Amino acid sequence: MLPEKNQSWVSEFVLLGFSSDPMSNRVLFFVFLLLYLSSVLGNGLFVALICLDTHLHTPMYFFLCVLSVLDTSYITTTVPQMLVHLLAHSRTISSAGCWLQMYVFCALGLTECIFFVVMAYDRYVAICYPLRYTIILNWRLMCLLLVGICAAYGVVGGLCYTFFAMYLPYCGPNEIDHYFCEVPAVLKLACADTSLNDLVDFITGFNVIVVPLTLVVIVYANIFATILKIRSAQGRIKAFSTCASHITVVTMFAIPCIIMYMSPGSGSLSNSGKKMALFYNIATAFLNPVIYSLRNKDVKKAFLKLMGWSRAPE
Repeated sequence: MLPEKNQSWVSEFVLLGFSSDPMSNRVLFFVFLLLYLSSVLGNGLFVALICLDTHLHTPMYFFLCVLSVLDTSYITTTVPQMLVHLLAHSRTISSAGCWLQMYVFCALGLTECIFFVVMAYDRYVAICYPLRYTIILNWRLMCLLLVGICAAYGVVGGLCYTFFAMYLPYCGPNEIDHYFCEVPAVLKLACADTSLNDLVDFITGFNVIVVPLTLVVIVYANIFATILKIRSAQGRIKAFSTCASHITVVTMFAIPCIIMYMSPGSGSLSNSGKKMALFYNIATAFLNPVIYSLRNKDVKKAFLKLMGWSRAPE
């Protein structure tokens, strides 16, 4: 259903954010600023350690480096603008800026979803075919190719996903009950039938969230079957520990995404939707470098070496 001719399309949107209380917004500003800076510094340090220490120039750490870059880009797409809006009187964003933010956010999110499968495959090769690991996953050829495929998947998938939202008419109101332009929240403002968009959202969510998650589960089922054949208890524990970090990160990212994009009537989510978006947009970017480095001796050694404490006792 198209809008009437005497109706005009909105030229800007208003992001309502979390609260209209100035004091609450100041508190939220400092909380999110701390989380954002910690995320950027943590992921930046993680990337620096991997790039500078030659002992970390392996496929696994190359993929972790790419994940950190994705997380930093992902959080930078939304949080800086949110911080400005928390202190500013005006919370407007142009329609072009809204579409651009929506597309970049979707493209990065889709890239990360499919990238989790690549990381699971990396663990599969490392545990099931350890002697052929560096041959199968030659990081200068195979690893770059896999990352390129993930990036292309995100770019094309994000374009397809946002096109159906951009194609709809928006003739008012223009207040988005969110802290950034996310597809389910924006679709609520369309002055047309969004049933096709809901179907596209479900199909897209199934293809880019459920399918990769299913592949990850299948890969780890094979990994665990191999681990259980290891005779040494210490060897089994070590193998399990190398998978635990990735499983934790995938779970933190995938479950809120499934609830947000695949639940019936997900477009009606408001406060709960914003909270879930905080989890897979900000919390994962903040926690990923912590999760992957907390129990990783190689990363700890690289950090001590970078700080000039290489002879410090472990």
